[in-house]
Amino acid sequence: MTTPSPTAPRIAIADAGRHVGESVCIAGWLYNLRRSGKICFPQVRDGTGIMQCVAVKSALPEELFEALKDLTQESSLTVQGKIRAEPRAHGGFELDVENAQIVQRVPESDPYPITPKDHGIDFLMDHRHLWLRSRRQHAALRVRHEVIKGIRDYFDSHGFVLVDTPIFTPAACEGTSTLFEVDYFEDEKVYLTQSGQLYNEATCMAFGKTYCFGPTFRAEKSKTRRHLTEFWMVEPEMAYANLEDVKRVGEELVLFVIARVLENRREELKVLERDAGKLEAVQGPFHRMSYDEAVENLRVKGSEIQWGGDFGNTDETLLTEGMDRPVIVDRYPAAVKAFYFQPAPDRPDVALGVDFIAPEGYGEIIGGGERIHDLDLLLKRLDEHNLPREAFNWYLDLRKFGSVPHGGFGMGVERFVAWMCGLEHIRETIAFPRMLYRTRP
Repeated sequence: MTTPSPTAPRIAIADAGRHVGESVCIAGWLYNLRRSGKICFPQVRDGTGIMQCVAVKSALPEELFEALKDLTQESSLTVQGKIRAEPRAHGGFELDVENAQIVQRVPESDPYPITPKDHGIDFLMDHRHLWLRSRRQHAALRVRHEVIKGIRDYFDSHGFVLVDTPIFTPAACEGTSTLFEVDYFEDEKVYLTQSGQLYNEATCMAFGKTYCFGPTFRAEKSKTRRHLTEFWMVEPEMAYANLEDVKRVGEELVLFVIARVLENRREELKVLERDAGKLEAVQGPFHRMSYDEAVENLRVKGSEIQWGGDFGNTDETLLTEGMDRPVIVDRYPAAVKAFYFQPAPDRPDVALGVDFIAPEGYGEIIGGGERIHDLDLLLKRLDEHNLPREAFNWYLDLRKFGSVPHGGFGMGVERFVAWMCGLEHIRETIAFPRMLYRTRP
C-alpha cells in the first residue's frame, strides 16, 4: 500500500469543519463500508467522530482501491483526502480519498466478533473491550467524561481542595459487613475503602472545604441494575457546615453538572435516544420532604414500609413518581444511618442525614448529612455499633482538637451517569464494570 503524503496534516474528525477544501489525513478504524460499483464508501472512526470517505476507482491505484473495497470491519488505516461539506453524510462532511494506508487488516478467517446483528448481553459483556467501540457505549462514556469534568469544575470553582484519600483502610465507615478484606504485610488485615469520608473529615479541618474523588468498593451481594462492586464516588466535606449547607451544595452540584451535559453532550444524548427535555426540566429548587413525610406518602401509594425502615429500590421509584426533578429526603431514623451521623437536637432518634433521590427510577444519587462533632457522643456511637475504639483513635482526635460542626456527602458517578444517559443498567456507565459475577475483562 502507498503511504499518505507527509505534507497532509493529520486532523481529528471532529475538527473536519475547520478544514473544508483542504487535503488532510485522518487515522482510525473502519466502522462500516458500502460499495456501489466503481465507488466504495469506507466510514472511518477515530474516537472523535465518524467520517464517510469516498473512494473512486478511477482516481486511485487499482491495488489501493481493491484493498479499500474489501476491507474488513475494524481494520486500522490512515486516509488522505480533501474535505468537503455534505449535509447527507454522517457529521455533515465527506472526504474524497486521494491516498490510504492499511495499518492492520482484520483477517476474514477471524473476523471482528461484534457485528450489526443482535448479540446477548453476556456476549457483549464478555467482549466489553471491543463493545466500547460501538456508538452507544462510546456516547455513554463521553457523557461520563463530561459528568466527571463538571463535578471537578464545580468544586474547584467553589473553594474546595482536592485531597486524595487511601484505598487501603484499617477501619470501616459503616461496619465491615460490606467490605473487601485484604491481606496486608505481617499478617495485618486491611479493607478496600467504601468511602473516603472519615479522612475527608480530617482534611476539611485543615483546609475548610475539601473533596476526594476515586474508586470505592462495596461487597454487597447485590444483582440489581443500580449496583456495582467497584464504583467511583465524589465526596465533599465542609467545616462549619450543617445539614442545610449539605443540601444546598448537593443541589447546586446536580444542577451545575446537568447544565454541562446539556451544553456539551447533546449529540451523545441523541445517540443514546435520551429525552433531553427530561433533563432540561430539572430545575431548582428540588422537592423536599422529611423521612416522616416520605413514609406517609409511600404508604398512601401502597408501600408496606414501616417507620424505621430504609427505602428499597421500589420505594425510591414510588417516591419520585410523577416528579420531574430529584426529591431531597432528610431526617432519617438514626438506626438506619451510620455511627457518625449527628442526631437532631429535638429528636435524638432521628439523624441529620439526607438523600437525593433522582426521578425516572434512578434512585439515590447523593447521600450525606451532618457529622457528630461531640467526642462523648461519638464514643457512645462507636460502642453501640460494636466498632473498636483503637481503630478510630485518629478520628477521635478530630473531636479533641478544635472540633466544629461539619458535614458532607457522597455522589456515585455511575448512578448519576445512568440517569443522564437514560440507561436501564448501571453496567454501561463505566468502561469495565465489576459486578457480583463479572470480573472480566
